[in-house]
Order: sequence, then C-alpha cells, then structure tokens
Amino acid sequence: MKQQIAIIGGGNLGSAIAEGLINSGFVLPQQLTVTKRNLETIQHLAEKGVTISNDNLSAVSNAQWIILAIKPFQIKEVLQQIQPVLNKDQHAIVSVVTGVWIKDIQEIIGDAFPLFRAMPNTAIAIQESMTCICATNASEAQNAFVSEAFNQLGKSVFIEEKLMDAATVLGACGTAYAMRYIRANIQGGIEIGFSAKVASLIAAQTVKGAAELLLQKNTHPEQEIDKVTTPKGCTIAGLNEMEHQGFSSSLIKGIVTSYKKILSDM
Repeated sequence: MKQQIAIIGGGNLGSAIAEGLINSGFVLPQQLTVTKRNLETIQHLAEKGVTISNDNLSAVSNAQWIILAIKPFQIKEVLQQIQPVLNKDQHAIVSVVTGVWIKDIQEIIGDAFPLFRAMPNTAIAIQESMTCICATNASEAQNAFVSEAFNQLGKSVFIEEKLMDAATVLGACGTAYAMRYIRANIQGGIEIGFSAKVASLIAAQTVKGAAELLLQKNTHPEQEIDKVTTPKGCTIAGLNEMEHQGFSSSLIKGIVTSYKKILSDM
C-alpha cells in the first residue's frame, strides 16, 4: 500500500512541499491531502489530483504521514484538534513549524509517536531547499522516507536538534546573506559597464555554478579558488582586497550575531 500523506496547512510552505513531491514523482497526487480553511487558494492542487479539505480530522485519519505546515501560534490548537484520531502505530509526524521543538509537540500529544522536525528554506519553492532534519522514535525506514522526501525538494541532512538554531542561521538566514553578496556583485558589475539585467544574470548564474561545483564534486572552496587564481592575476588581487576590507570577517561576524540574536530571544 502506498503511503498516504496529509499536509496540514496549505500555505506557501505546505503547497510548495505538495507540488515538489508531485513534480518529482515521489508521490502520486492521489496520495496527498492538503488542508486549509480557505480552499479557494489551493484549487491549483485539486486540479492536479490532490485531495483538498478543510477537515483536519478526516485528513489525518486517512494518512500514515502527517506534515504540520502551520503557523507557530496554531500548533497547540491543531494538535489538540487532531489528537483524538492520532495513533502511534499508524502515524508519523513531520513538523516544519518554525521555532517549535520536538518537546513542545510531545507535551501536547505525548512522546510515543515517531516525530520529525524539519527546517527547509525559501528555495523549497523551486525544489532547491536545504532542509535540516532531526527525529525521535523513528525507525530506519521512516528516517529514509523523510530524507528522501525532502531530497525531492532540494537536499537534506540529519542533525541534532540542539543545532537547529545554528541551522536556521546557516541555511535560512544564509539565503539572505547570499542574496546580499549577489546584489553587491550586481552593483559592481554595473560600475564596470554592464546593464543591471545582464549583471544580474551573470552574478546569479556564477554563484549557482560555484555552488554546484562544491555539491557535485564534493570539493573544498579553496580547491576551486585555486583553479581561478593565477600569480599576479586579477582574481587574487580582488580577493586580497576584499579580505583587507574584512570580507570573510564581516560575514563570520554576521553569522555569529544572528545566532546570538536567536539565543537571546528564546
């Protein structure tokens, strides 16, 4: 029997997960149920063959996997609502709710369920997310299923839950850091003669290519840097000037500052 998946919360994230799993062929549309109060906003999923509903209880009753893609303030209400039909022998739960820890969910439904916490980033909208995952009470088969599911939406890695805040900075805030670098690249490109449109294309594709080199070849950044730096060349001159101006130092400080901000807000 194919696994049935209920995605509770058909907002931007829940819809992106549903579309990514379908587009990749990981599941058939008939295996998915997506719930939302306003069904008009997820009619596009129904047109693909997904069951859409505003009945969370029914969706959960008919599923083996439950993906919680709701707002943090909704977590208690939704879990209490579906708790009467939850069955530890039937259901495994995946939460993509920002800032909600496994213990927070266990305090409401108990600690007997296979439970995953996953943190994708905004690139999930184009199936290029970096998703960090942690789990409790899960079997190897369940771990493999969740990992493979999120690999359809980009790449995934299992980490300890205590590193989730750090993962937020590196994987989620990191998207903004990368965008700021690209923006600066575009500005520099305009100054040396390109139109904004052409500079944007060159900058974005260059960053994409650089990332793919690391991902596909499993190399260290310095190995790839060495390939484009020649003695007395323009690349090393530019890199050295950036370092003199504190490029790496400012980025590292920014990452640490974001992490400290998360900790101070807890």
